[in-house]
Amino acid sequence: MKTLAIHGAEDIRWEDAPTPEPRDGEVRLRVRYVGICGSDLHYYFNGANGEYVIREPLTPGHELSAVVDVDPSGRLAPGTRVTVHPARYGPTLPGLEDRPHLRPGGDYLGSAAANPHRQGGASEYLIVEHSMVRVLPDGLPLERAALAEPLAVAMHAVGLAGDVRGARVLVIGAGPIGLLVIAAAGRAGAATIAASDMREQALERAATVGAGELLLVGRDAVADESYDVVFECSGAPVALTQAVRAARRGGSIVQVGMLPDADSPINLAPMLAKELTIRGAFRFSTEIDDAIAFLTEGDLLDAVVTQVIPAEEAVEAFAVARDSSRSAKVLLAF
Repeated sequence: MKTLAIHGAEDIRWEDAPTPEPRDGEVRLRVRYVGICGSDLHYYFNGANGEYVIREPLTPGHELSAVVDVDPSGRLAPGTRVTVHPARYGPTLPGLEDRPHLRPGGDYLGSAAANPHRQGGASEYLIVEHSMVRVLPDGLPLERAALAEPLAVAMHAVGLAGDVRGARVLVIGAGPIGLLVIAAAGRAGAATIAASDMREQALERAATVGAGELLLVGRDAVADESYDVVFECSGAPVALTQAVRAARRGGSIVQVGMLPDADSPINLAPMLAKELTIRGAFRFSTEIDDAIAFLTEGDLLDAVVTQVIPAEEAVEAFAVARDSSRSAKVLLAF
């Protein structure tokens, strides 16, 4: 089979690999689409994602749709359309029974956190445990289904904010995750959704998924103390400072974007007088099932996918995905 492998910074290869054989409890999938996410971009352009450094060739990809190729158990027929929950969890710990994604010792498709690395889905064929497979409803296109994993991340973040019905919401950063947070907040009942970004193209896309207020950084000021909930999706430390200012007294902030693994200048002083709640959001637990249901409801999120590029043209695909003025979500086609 053919697979993509990142060997180091800006070194990705379309290469041959043995076709894997499924064992008991596993399924072999024929991959169709894989989304390029922020962690994939870090692995490719930097050779590392935060503290996780590539130490051996890494196949990226944890956002995917596929069809079943071989299921030794016979439960899933060949050709069954699926997506995948990309996590395997560590052992249960007290206090984390309902949050398995926070347990240490698990792994995630396309991650260099473990050694040997957990290889991802950017291959013609992929072996996963049966429990990771999610059968897709009839009528859900495979391209749209590749959004299930990042949409689950967004829905988890919105859930962490509590009840947003009737709330004024600000989403900072209208990249792919920001767009999905906007859509998820709208579905959860937010009354007003504002989007802030440095690029007009990103704001135009934000409007298509439900943002009613569009704030261009450098042109439009974000009013202080004006939002019930702020979702910080850019990962820029300065944006967290802006989030603290924008949140109303007694409001909340959900940090969705991955912050740099370094000391950063962030002004949290207003947090005290406002009694703000700041929560981190990390991946998701069971929300992928809710995400599949959302994707089945209509074509609202089709606008998030801006390019579909053959996997053998991965260098071009990663360059496009890095340029948020040209793209939102880029899919690799297999």
